[in-house]
Amino acid sequence: MTWYGDPPPKAPQTLPGWVRFAMRAAVLGGITYGGLVLLLLLRCVERPLFGLNRPWTPRITQAVCRAAMRIMGIGLTVRGTPMQQRGAMVANHASWLDIFALNACAPLYFVAKSEVSGWAGIGWLARATGTLFITRKGTEARRQQQQLEDRLRAGHRLLFFPEGTSTDSLRVLPFKSTLFAAFFSHGLETVLHIQPVTVVYRAPAGTDPRFYGWWGGMTFAGHLVAVLSAPRQGSVEVVFHPPVPVDAFTNRKDLAQYCERIIATSHSGPERPAAL
Repeated sequence: MTWYGDPPPKAPQTLPGWVRFAMRAAVLGGITYGGLVLLLLLRCVERPLFGLNRPWTPRITQAVCRAAMRIMGIGLTVRGTPMQQRGAMVANHASWLDIFALNACAPLYFVAKSEVSGWAGIGWLARATGTLFITRKGTEARRQQQQLEDRLRAGHRLLFFPEGTSTDSLRVLPFKSTLFAAFFSHGLETVLHIQPVTVVYRAPAGTDPRFYGWWGGMTFAGHLVAVLSAPRQGSVEVVFHPPVPVDAFTNRKDLAQYCERIIATSHSGPERPAAL
């Protein structure tokens, strides 16, 4: 599923912009794939010792993402505290930048659609860092439910985007409750917590408020060039709300609605620009 809104205006690229892009992309690529090599080497030791658990490698991912935010020049502000309880996080989804921003804040594992695993350059990174891929096939539902449960029981802190698609960064779409079902099976609801997380982007001064949003027919390459070539950058604020026990809710729909309300309310503060 892809959300489609009004297309963003296309700005012509300049020579200084291409130079900024080339410099930032070179450093970003070196840090990212250098960190990947280190992660894979460490995983060769970590896996035989700990199996599904990953006590070391998520810290490498977190350090790389913190460095990436600095390289891109995007300011990062964190409010609240990432949960320490066993369970999962849910967040609104605006852009591929969410991966860097959220991973920079806490060690976690993403739940992503299966198509991401085949994306050039990105799919490999996602698999190496422990992303859990899901499909929309009904025949896969039971197997995917088991995978979610296994990861949760192993203590992995999963993060997923219940909107099911990225947006223009100015809105929060209705949450789908499907994935919340994993938290209400085989007694997991008595031991797990859910933490809503709000991601708020603020565009660079003088640019379209939707600058960091990635949606519709926008290509990854085109958006990457636009972000890395920008002469000025904006910021992103990540808000960790208090985690709630799953068994405080009657069913998955009630839990999904609660998370949507908490995230949407904090996302649409008075300082946010109106949707175009």
